[in-house]
Amino acid sequence: MTSKIALALVLVATVPLVAEGGKKKPAERAMLEKMDAVPCGAKQKGIAGLGSLWASVGITKMSSDEKLCPEYLLRTDDMEYHIRPADYKHLTVLPVGHEIEFKIKKNRMLVKVPDGESKERAYEVVAMKPTASDQNAQQRPSGQP
Repeated sequence: MTSKIALALVLVATVPLVAEGGKKKPAERAMLEKMDAVPCGAKQKGIAGLGSLWASVGITKMSSDEKLCPEYLLRTDDMEYHIRPADYKHLTVLPVGHEIEFKIKKNRMLVKVPDGESKERAYEVVAMKPTASDQNAQQRPSGQP
């Protein structure tokens, strides 16, 4: 009889530990500070690099159209992220000045705007750096507030 009670207590004690392990990690929040248009590639039309053979024929014209892509600055309490869309064919403009939710999975940042549509979109992280408040805290001596 006491062994059944002991077994029941062990099972009851382990159930909350198993239930907590299944919870999803909440998405982090960041402020979308600004958007810039940055060059992300160039389309080249024509023939180039074939040397004097084609130059004598007159096929040396080279035209290039520079593509501009959006780059966003996301700021959290401790990091700044510069991100660009992973899919340039289906671009969506994010609302600058609003708070967003994000998760980082497999070299991609999944961004969702809680106020707008609830679809997550994939972005590539171009740059990351700590915010200035962390750098100022490290420079202050520990004895002074």
